[in-house]
Amino acid sequence: MTFYAPFCLPFIFGASAMFAVVAVKWLFWLVRLPRADKLRILRGIPSGATFRAAGEAVCEALLHRRIFRVDPLLGYMHMSLAFGWFLLIAVGWIETVAHLGFRYVPLQGHVFFKYFATGLPHKPFFDFAMDFLLLFVLSGVALAWAKRFRSRALGLRRTTKHLLGDRIALSALWFIFPARLVAESATCALYGGGGFLTGTLGEWMRASVGLMALMNIETAAWWFYSSCLGLFFAAMPFSRYMHIFTEIPLIFLRRYGVRSGEKKGSFDRFQVEACSRCGICIDPCQLQSVLGVDSVQSVYFLRDRRYGRLRPEVADNCLMCGRCAAKCPVGIDLNTLRLNSRDRMRNLPDKRRYDYLHGLDLSQGSGRVGYFAGCMTLLTPRTLAAMERIFTAAGEEVWWADRSGGVCCGRPLKLAGETDAARKMMASNTELFRKHGIQTLVTSCPICLKVFREDYALEGIEVLHHSEYILRLLQSGRLHAEPAATRYTYHDPCELGRGSGIYDQPRAVIGAVGRLLEPAASRENAPCCGSSVANTAIGDSQQKAIAQSVAAQLEATGAEVIVTACPLCKKAIGRGTSRRVCDLSEIVADSIRH
Repeated sequence: MTFYAPFCLPFIFGASAMFAVVAVKWLFWLVRLPRADKLRILRGIPSGATFRAAGEAVCEALLHRRIFRVDPLLGYMHMSLAFGWFLLIAVGWIETVAHLGFRYVPLQGHVFFKYFATGLPHKPFFDFAMDFLLLFVLSGVALAWAKRFRSRALGLRRTTKHLLGDRIALSALWFIFPARLVAESATCALYGGGGFLTGTLGEWMRASVGLMALMNIETAAWWFYSSCLGLFFAAMPFSRYMHIFTEIPLIFLRRYGVRSGEKKGSFDRFQVEACSRCGICIDPCQLQSVLGVDSVQSVYFLRDRRYGRLRPEVADNCLMCGRCAAKCPVGIDLNTLRLNSRDRMRNLPDKRRYDYLHGLDLSQGSGRVGYFAGCMTLLTPRTLAAMERIFTAAGEEVWWADRSGGVCCGRPLKLAGETDAARKMMASNTELFRKHGIQTLVTSCPICLKVFREDYALEGIEVLHHSEYILRLLQSGRLHAEPAATRYTYHDPCELGRGSGIYDQPRAVIGAVGRLLEPAASRENAPCCGSSVANTAIGDSQQKAIAQSVAAQLEATGAEVIVTACPLCKKAIGRGTSRRVCDLSEIVADSIRH
């Protein structure tokens, strides 16, 4: 039996080009990884991380579990296309072995087996199984077509705007499986066999057209099927569908501990090209839902970065609130990729900048507990005064790092892309903390908290947000609060919640002094206040519009007081509402029992 026909050529050329380009890309990215990352991979391969990565690859790259959580119908669409096609390949391979044994069969022999196997006895099980799987995939194709016209039915308010190359690959993908159905059915019409799908359609075709027309239909259908496959495979490495060959190695590399850093690196390519541009990250973006800005979301940022067309107005116009990253089904580290793109665009490595910071010490007092207010807390003096009352009531001796001014934590500069200057600030503050021998560092600013925990070398110094510290005081009995009947609602700050995973402690503190009413969107789904220091593109009126939309959700709870645990959020939300807005520390300080 020969496994060649002229119509196989488009498929053979397309598949060969795809495998060649993917292999070159993988090799180039892996070779350029830092030595430390290569060692992590070598140590990780023989470990349990490999088995965990394999399980995650099945759950996410094939079954699309995370997308199911967004919308079950959308999850089914992605699963039917990915898992269904995988099963068609796997069961088709088994079918070939069942007919021919373990002999060599070229790739096109497996792909077009129904065409070449007309002289072999039919196996009803495989006829049924392959038809069932083809129907499974076709149901996903039908949903994909419907999504372009009725995206809301699949849980998406908006779908992604694609480039020409993506549209070509998408169109080819949409026609692969209908073309396969027609081609296999035409062959069944001529030679018999087939299952409930191809056999039934083949019988209808045989009854509807003449023999000569049927032979022409068969030839044209197999050519069209092969051409769709070849076009899709040739376009895949240069389109959004490169994610098919990138998401799985990304999962394994992450499990081995490989990460993107604040400077661009080779691992970034795995993250950037693992984006399928599914569009799930668009709906959570408040720049789109509130302001109508629809060209800067993460899906477009990754697209433009991949093709070398990233502009500052796209890289900078992001709140970096983490809402899109929390929804990303691939788990791409979107904020880090934004940071290192900004670093590439505007980092100023002048070694003389900020030299005056060395040795600068405006701190006051002494104690094993240090308090770092941060720039925004200094601009919300009621928070600072409330913390002082809490420290006094608890009998805590405190070293005040910056009550009279001092050095910024460095994160705003880092978010802007000036990473070298940020590192200089971090080094200055680290030297200051070590000099005064503190054991616990408390801050009221989630922005400061995140950078202290992630970017500073503070081994031996416990870093706490004031919500964690206040709860500790209450639970230990060092601080006594008088509960009241006041109804509070709580806004989760981005850097505290999604950024640092602190959700329960502020709620526990509020529960100790009053009654908490949860807004409709809270915890990991909480909206950004709109005044993020990460966004240097939107104006004051746009920030206020976002704040008003957030305040409306909080007001809808019927609470008397809006509480947050971030000085920046407090100022932002206060601009969008007439309700009283307090920092967490304020309501605790007001409830202290003397």
